[in-house]
Amino acid sequence: MQANAGIHFNELVRESEFAPGQIQYHVRRLLDADALVREELYGQTHYYPPQYDAWERAALALFRRETAREIVVYLIESGPCGPATVADDLGIARSTLEYHLDHLVERDIVVKEYDERNRVTLTLSNPDRTAPLLSEVTPTVPDRLLDRFTRLVDGLLEGPPNSR
Repeated sequence: MQANAGIHFNELVRESEFAPGQIQYHVRRLLDADALVREELYGQTHYYPPQYDAWERAALALFRRETAREIVVYLIESGPCGPATVADDLGIARSTLEYHLDHLVERDIVVKEYDERNRVTLTLSNPDRTAPLLSEVTPTVPDRLLDRFTRLVDGLLEGPPNSR
C-alpha cells in the first residue's frame, strides 16, 4: 500500500496473488490497527497509509483519473489560464473538462477565479503540495479506459468543431 497510495480494492486483488477473502481479512486487520485508512471517494473504495491527510487522499484519488491528472499537469506547466484554453489544448470537450473541474474545485486542488467581466481563470490552489503527489500514482487501466470512452462520447455528442 505504501508504494501505491490510494489503491482501489479491485486493483489490489488484480495485482495480488492472494484470494479476495485473504486480502479482505488482512485489510480489515490493518484498518483495525490504524495502519491503513479506508475512504470512499467517487464511487470507489481507496486505501491509504495513515500519513496522508484528507486533502491528499482526495487528490490521490482524483489523480488516478487520466483526464483530471492531465488538467492538473497542464496547469502546473502552463500556469493560470481559461477553461477554453485547457479544453482546446488537451483536446477534450468542455463538458468533460467541467466534469473533472467540479471534483478538482470541490477538493480545493483547482480554483476558479472570476474577473470583473465574469471570465474564469483556472489556477492550482496549492501547487507545492500538488506536484509531488502526482508522482505517487498513475492512472489505472480501467480509469484510463473510462476517461477515453467519456472523451469519445463527448466528442461525438459535440460534433465537428465547425458545427458547435
